[in-house]
Amino acid sequence: MKKILFVYGTRPEAIKLAPLVLEFKKYQDIFDVKVCLTGQHRQMLDQVNSFFGIKADYDLNLMTPNQTLSSLTAKCIEAVSEILIKDPPSYVIVQGDTTTVMATSLAAYFCQIPVVHIEAGLRSGNKYSPFPEEINRIIAGHISHIHFAPTVKAKENLLAEGIKDRIFVVGNTVIDSLLLGLSIIENNDSKYSSFFSNIDFSKRIILVTGHRRESFGKSFEEICYAIKDIIQCRSDVEIIYPVHLNPNVQEPVKRILAGIPRIHLIDPLDYPYLIWIMNKSYFVLTDSGGIQEEAPALAKPVLVMRDVTERKEGIEAGTARLVGSDRKRIRDEVLRLLDDTESYKRMSNAVNPYGDGTTSKKIVEIMKEQA
Repeated sequence: MKKILFVYGTRPEAIKLAPLVLEFKKYQDIFDVKVCLTGQHRQMLDQVNSFFGIKADYDLNLMTPNQTLSSLTAKCIEAVSEILIKDPPSYVIVQGDTTTVMATSLAAYFCQIPVVHIEAGLRSGNKYSPFPEEINRIIAGHISHIHFAPTVKAKENLLAEGIKDRIFVVGNTVIDSLLLGLSIIENNDSKYSSFFSNIDFSKRIILVTGHRRESFGKSFEEICYAIKDIIQCRSDVEIIYPVHLNPNVQEPVKRILAGIPRIHLIDPLDYPYLIWIMNKSYFVLTDSGGIQEEAPALAKPVLVMRDVTERKEGIEAGTARLVGSDRKRIRDEVLRLLDDTESYKRMSNAVNPYGDGTTSKKIVEIMKEQA
């Protein structure tokens, strides 16, 4: 029997690994599956696991207020190593580009345990954007034993770095999660509509998410002022902004945007509420990675508030557009998409390059065959 240890610590990882954990657990005669949470994010991580019915076997609870990347990395390597030494798995499975992914990959490497990297091969080409995620993903990629790339381009990125073996193009598990999540909530529409009862759905809804570390400071202020400009010159829209808990996000958002009519600053949304409101939105304005993949599956255009993205396939496919973090550019691109019906149709009808909801099944079938 193959012992599989999933290690993750943030909400995006939890979302993208949930359908894979559940798929592996269907084959208990082949796989002994355990889940380890680092707790890099706490509250947002727990609600995703609860929604999908996943319980942790290990919870390292590493989160502390205002922790540095250095301290988190050191604590994560030490804590994960203890588990790997005590109960060595056949494979450690990590997802994406977080500090948890990088530190866990190093811990597994030090213990000579093979790492399986989900969502392997994404690259922006700029080691400081996204920061520190670009380097986290590169380190994990060069350590990993098996690479599950979401797209052909991601595979090509790995090959270009000299990574030659065991690369499989399978799509992205985020689409599996999205479709599974929608199936869970579809019979409770009134529950979610009542939660958003103060929103005027006769207007076009713009969902905003923003939290990237590289945008902290002046760039984040520019983003906030752009949002303020948009609402002041358009009476036909409402903006919903679930504000990330990081103080570097909370302070400028509340200082610049609090109290403005039709801008709804709300607490971070549990995953089912997020996908419900995303499905009701006209389009999404974001710096998130996962939403660049999720929203197109719902035929929602994505304007990406970054200068570069490691998810270039969406830009090339036309499902997403880079708009940077400049106030005027963001404002102009949002107004353009609101006014240009043909451009909106092209983006909403573009084929999502990130998969069809069968990625988890593909990964499990491949893992059955691995030595």
